[in-house]
Amino acid sequence: MDPRVSLITLTTRDLGRAVRFYRDGLGWPLSTHSVEGEVAFFQSVGMVVGIYGLEQQLADAQIAEAGSGFGGIVLAHNVGSPEQVDAVVLEAVSAGATLVRTGYTASWGGYIGYFADLDGHVWEVAWNPDWPLAEDGSLTLPKSE
Repeated sequence: MDPRVSLITLTTRDLGRAVRFYRDGLGWPLSTHSVEGEVAFFQSVGMVVGIYGLEQQLADAQIAEAGSGFGGIVLAHNVGSPEQVDAVVLEAVSAGATLVRTGYTASWGGYIGYFADLDGHVWEVAWNPDWPLAEDGSLTLPKSE
């Protein structure tokens, strides 16, 4: 597995408040790939910061909030195909990670799986057909039309 963090997802109980903080307070430009009331994306250098509802993230990864140790942050490793999602998750599990959720087709058309490292940090491995990776594996959101 190439070492890569292509997206960091911060979870929140109040998406509107979080978006206002990053967009209006810090001046980060909100990506047009954001979906109002559902998810916000901010382009960083070579990677993306996402803001997502806590309850939605728990449901997507199939994590119970109570007692799970989930800290509200998900690191994402984006790859070039659904097959690569399964391969990276399998590699992590073979190295001692805990399988959180096997790969599945997401409602937005991509394919994702989850694992937790030895300390319980949750990783999402994702293929997004609308977000091509650069040759070096970095993620830059495509320009909207």
